Amino acid sequence: MSKLRLLLAAVLVLGLPAAALRAAQPRGGPAVEANREVLLDAIRANRKALVAANLKLTDDEATKFWPVYDAYQKEINGIGDRLVAVIQDYTASFSDLSNDKAMKLTGEYLDIEADRLKVRRSYVDTFAKALPGRKVARFYQIENKLDAVIRYELAATIPVVEEETGAPAK
Repeated sequence: MSKLRLLLAAVLVLGLPAAALRAAQPRGGPAVEANREVLLDAIRANRKALVAANLKLTDDEATKFWPVYDAYQKEINGIGDRLVAVIQDYTASFSDLSNDKAMKLTGEYLDIEADRLKVRRSYVDTFAKALPGRKVARFYQIENKLDAVIRYELAATIPVVEEETGAPAK
C-alpha cells in the first residue's frame, strides 16, 4: 500500500469519529443561517464567471451557450430555492422533529432531487446544440463540482436527526 493510501486511511479512521460528533451537534441560529445565505449568494453570483473561466468557449459557442445556460440556471435556481426552504423548515423544527414531519421533509427533499435531475437531463440536448459533446460533459462536471462545494458547506451546518430516546415510534 502506498504511503498516500496509508495516510488517507489514517485520516479517515481518525477523522470519522470527530466528524460524526460534529454532525450530531445541533447547528443553527441567525449567524449560521446568515453565513449559509452569504455562501449561496456568493456562489450564485460567481457561478457564471466560474463556468466561463473553466469552459473556455469560442465566440460562436458562447453566443449559443449563454442564453441556454441562463434559462437552465433560472430553473435550477428555482429548485435550489425549494431546497433552501426545506432546509430552513428542517432546522427550525430540528429539536422537536416528529416522525411525520421527518418523513414529509424527506419526501420533499427527494422530490427536489428528482426535479433537479429532470432539469439537468432536459437540457443535455439543448446544450449539445450549442457545444461539442466534450464541452457539454465538461460543463456538467463543472456544475457537479460547484454543487459539491455548496453541499459540503451545507452539510457542515445542517444538524443530523438525533435518535429517539426511549419514546415509542409514531
